[in-house]
Amino acid sequence: MLSISFIRENRDLVLSGLKKKRLKEADALIEEVISLDNKRKKTQKERDDVQFTANSEAKKIGTLIKEGNISQAEGAKKKAGALKSEVQELESLVGDIEEELKLLLYKIPNIPHQKVPEGSSADDNIEIFREGDISFFEDKNLLPHWDLLKKYDLADFDLGNKVTGAGFPFYKGKGAKLQRGLIQFFLDQAEQEGYLEIQPPILINEESGYATGQLPDKEGQMYHLQNENYYLIPTAEVPITNMLRKETVREEEIPLKFCGYTPCFRREAGSWGANVRGLNRLHQFDKVEIVEIHKPEESYEALERMSEYIEGLIRKLELPFRKLLLCGGDISFNAALCYDMEVYSGAQKRWLEVSSVSNFESYQANRMNLKYKDKSGKSHLAHTLNGSGLALPRIVAAILENGQTKEGISIPEVLVDYCGFKTIS
Repeated sequence: MLSISFIRENRDLVLSGLKKKRLKEADALIEEVISLDNKRKKTQKERDDVQFTANSEAKKIGTLIKEGNISQAEGAKKKAGALKSEVQELESLVGDIEEELKLLLYKIPNIPHQKVPEGSSADDNIEIFREGDISFFEDKNLLPHWDLLKKYDLADFDLGNKVTGAGFPFYKGKGAKLQRGLIQFFLDQAEQEGYLEIQPPILINEESGYATGQLPDKEGQMYHLQNENYYLIPTAEVPITNMLRKETVREEEIPLKFCGYTPCFRREAGSWGANVRGLNRLHQFDKVEIVEIHKPEESYEALERMSEYIEGLIRKLELPFRKLLLCGGDISFNAALCYDMEVYSGAQKRWLEVSSVSNFESYQANRMNLKYKDKSGKSHLAHTLNGSGLALPRIVAAILENGQTKEGISIPEVLVDYCGFKTIS
């Protein structure tokens, strides 16, 4: 989250950034934050003043007793006691105000980097480049992946709906092997890139959700276990980043690079229509995530390297793709700058997002109190970054649709050893 000191010292910058993110109540929210912080400071001063008076009265008691002024000493005791009670009341009030202020700060998104363009929706994102000849698919009468999954018995949505509900498919035979092969391929590639593999829990507590910014922003999109007050993770970013919550690492330990495979769970409330058909949007899906921790001065170079790494994965899968710079109205709550990678769906004739690579700067680190200590012993907030490396459903959709031949579906060469087959037929 943004610190109150940063908001006070950079009010115009913060307001400009929040408006770029299309936060309608930006002015009122910042005004409320500053007003509440003023109230906190005033109450703290009242508490400190009363505490000073209480301490002064307490010091008088011993002197008065030594001087034989017992009645005055008793009066001082009563006054000190009353002041002590007042201090406790004010202390409790300060705590309540600080909690209210923290919850208010949680509602303020990260401000975007100056590189982030203006815009209100995905239509305003900037295409940086694209690779691959999508004109190849224009005159092809290709089957969409949901028909291919059924034709080759690779996945069963009806069975998933029977056992769980819509958006929870069963993968079968070569469909299951393709999933497993992709996961292992992505993990192996990440290891070669220097990422430490982590197998995290897929349930998190409430504190973890607040620490990385899923709560309260995405509460409606997460599955919640009410009895235990746990949440099913929307991405491995959440538990992996939370490994470092309330930690201070040494400067020489940075950068920290982690990867992890998990199933991911998203309610995706209100998602309907052709664009979410088949594998385009699921409530449960598999993903390999990459997470990095950096010093502030190095984080944007790291973001570019992470982006290039993801681009390399897509190239190895032989899929046409493009890279987008997200505009202010489309960038996530936590991110300061974000790139999206989209692969082209030959049958659907549209682009499918398969990865977001984001720099959160110190926003998450401030929420979770993640710091590093430099050689002089001074502590600083770290920068956190993450990216999908990669999310499986739309990658599988594109592989199936784009790989259609007369003999069946051709599998990218890099996956053959992982899957154990060259063709799905």
